[in-house]
Amino acid sequence: MTSPALSESTTLDAVRLREDFPILQQEVNGHPLVYLDSGATSQKPRQVLQAEYDFLTRSNAAVHRGAHTLAAEATDLFEDARSTVARFVGAREEQLVWTSGATLGLNLVAYSIGNATLGRGAPASARFALQPGDEIVATETEHHANLIPWQELAARTGAVLRHIPVQDDGRLDLDAAAQLIGERTRIVAFSHVSNVLGIVNPVAEIVALAQKVGALTVLDACQSAPHMRLDLPAMGVDLAVFSGHKMLGPYGIGGLYGRSDVLEALPPFLTGGSMITTVTLDEAGYLPPPQRFEAGTQPIGPAIGLAAAVSYLENAGMSSVHAHEVRLAERMREGLVDIPGIRLLGDAPGAERVGLWSFVVDGVHAHDAGQFLDAQGIAVRVGHHCAAPLHRRFGVTASVRASAALYNTDTDVDALVDAVSGIRSYFGVNE
Repeated sequence: MTSPALSESTTLDAVRLREDFPILQQEVNGHPLVYLDSGATSQKPRQVLQAEYDFLTRSNAAVHRGAHTLAAEATDLFEDARSTVARFVGAREEQLVWTSGATLGLNLVAYSIGNATLGRGAPASARFALQPGDEIVATETEHHANLIPWQELAARTGAVLRHIPVQDDGRLDLDAAAQLIGERTRIVAFSHVSNVLGIVNPVAEIVALAQKVGALTVLDACQSAPHMRLDLPAMGVDLAVFSGHKMLGPYGIGGLYGRSDVLEALPPFLTGGSMITTVTLDEAGYLPPPQRFEAGTQPIGPAIGLAAAVSYLENAGMSSVHAHEVRLAERMREGLVDIPGIRLLGDAPGAERVGLWSFVVDGVHAHDAGQFLDAQGIAVRVGHHCAAPLHRRFGVTASVRASAALYNTDTDVDALVDAVSGIRSYFGVNE
């Protein structure tokens, strides 16, 4: 399996990398495809497609339950993939739980805490039990996947859900956070990077506030894992989630990182085969993590594909990837801010960010703007991006989001800026 010939110290050659992505070679509506929707889902290189194909055609078998050769090969590949992906985020293999994606990972945590509240699990699980009046703190910037599970957990337990506000420039209000996170705070859940604003949130400061009061921290790393080097244990978070399909990998696979003591104390959420020690007709014993949280048939092919995606990113060099995408973000901003009637969301001077901008076109609905861009072969995201409360905070119902990845080029950004400059005149909006 070939890999991009790049290292951490090498400037990323996006033009060369594009050759590894078959879908990027096509035209859309008579124009070369400009794919700027990686915040929703990334494209997949040949190396990832080949890894899944090789497994399915050479070693396909169920893992952890067979003594024949294919089963042993499949199990080795599956667990090797766990080691590869865990290492990518700085973790040990026993600290990585396979999930179908970040949404399941967040629901797993919320429902496990709910089960602890009901008295399920080992004695150590009691540390997670919530009482009426306990507080869960999220932020005003969260994706619905890191908001609704906490709403539901609060409703089931009598806990109170509170929110760290976002300032006009898109930064979290840390002074407000310091006031909100107090002695009744039991959980602090927040995104590493906003999927609307592209701003990297201050993890160290928020973790410090949570640790001061003994609160559990849960990080949504979906928009950071593909774009910057992560060391989750060093960041001090207790739990974190990420999705494979946003980081060059397959659909239906993601990871839940957890500190060992946290995972060992959490009771299971999904139950069934593959996560048990002994079973009688009346009760069961459960395996230690990560298997405790991996009931049923495993996502073997997707896990192997995600490991190939991680290897691809590592070979490209995450420092190089981040620097390349930050440069594209700067180029995008420079072009968009000069266009009359374009308003960027989260345009905070000096803020650390990834290669993502959301913007509003005055007088033109985001969906109309998106269709105009699509007619020119430019794929962007439109709507509230599963962050409706954040859009309401900025007084809009929808925005256009352009999000870059390692395979995007200056040409892509320039095509976007040029097309956006024609949106308002096309729709007859006076400037």
